[in-house]
Amino acid sequence: MPNLIEQRVDLARRGQNPFVICRMKSGCLVIGDIQPLDGYCLLLADPVVESLKALDETQRARYSLDTIGAGDAVLAVTDACCINYETLGNSEPAPHTHIIPRYRTEPDGKRGRPAWLGYDWRSSRAFEPARDSAFVERMRRYLA
Repeated sequence: MPNLIEQRVDLARRGQNPFVICRMKSGCLVIGDIQPLDGYCLLLADPVVESLKALDETQRARYSLDTIGAGDAVLAVTDACCINYETLGNSEPAPHTHIIPRYRTEPDGKRGRPAWLGYDWRSSRAFEPARDSAFVERMRRYLA
């Protein structure tokens, strides 16, 4: 059975992934299913491979540049003060990068901690098309 990243990329390729912000040269930029911090996104590598090591040098460079470009876009369209990036592939063995905006308005006990530790992701609000569509559209315009 395909892992979650493979499933999401497959849906994006077929135009059936409701979380897609846009297609980038190295993969799909998606808004997070949950939004512990408004504007949380992920870049899902396409082609789907087992690790970044499986990509050639040009593909790796493109993925890195797309990751940074997505973070720049989040900074430009939100009031985030910085972006945290985390590229994973262990529990879902396919490269994907979490693009996590951080805000000066976060509570002191959370702002200085990794988002994974500062927030309860299980109880965070879900992506809401009505609420999040303005962010998605601003991202699309910025990245176009």
